[in-house]
Amino acid sequence: MAKKQRNEIDWTDEEEEIIWVSKSEIKRDAEHLKKLGASLIELNSANLAKMPIDDTLREAIELAQRLRLEARRRQIQYIGKLLRNVDHEPIQEALDKVENRHNQQQALLHKLELIRDELIEQGDSAINPLVDEYPTLDRQHLRNLIRAAQKEKQANKPPKNYREIFQYLKSTIIEQN
Repeated sequence: MAKKQRNEIDWTDEEEEIIWVSKSEIKRDAEHLKKLGASLIELNSANLAKMPIDDTLREAIELAQRLRLEARRRQIQYIGKLLRNVDHEPIQEALDKVENRHNQQQALLHKLELIRDELIEQGDSAINPLVDEYPTLDRQHLRNLIRAAQKEKQANKPPKNYREIFQYLKSTIIEQN
């Protein structure tokens, strides 16, 4: 049996387990943080204010929003470096929330477009179920807009009332939601 020398380290006595991370994994994480930083740069100032980030990171993002081309790329690298030193999970969650809200808004607008098209196609028969679902809608005003839009369509005129129906639905239904 070999004797233990004085300067040898006994790794079996360690209570903590050493976790080895590959260089590729470190690079993937850094790339992910750069993409997160690039997503933060694309936000407007109102949404950026909602992000749980410190002042240094906020200033770096605001600077990157003003930069172009190579300077912007270097600034994104720097933002990625700053993100490595903070907990990026809350930032990612807040960003997902902002992007999801945008997606929900888009879905609602598409739904309103479909409702408008259905109203123009079906006429008065489509008004009743819609008014039952959204009681704040003015049935008479909606009926007048639909008839005017149908006349415009038949006469090949510009779709003024077609747009007005959408704006009316948008203002009324979004207020109700």
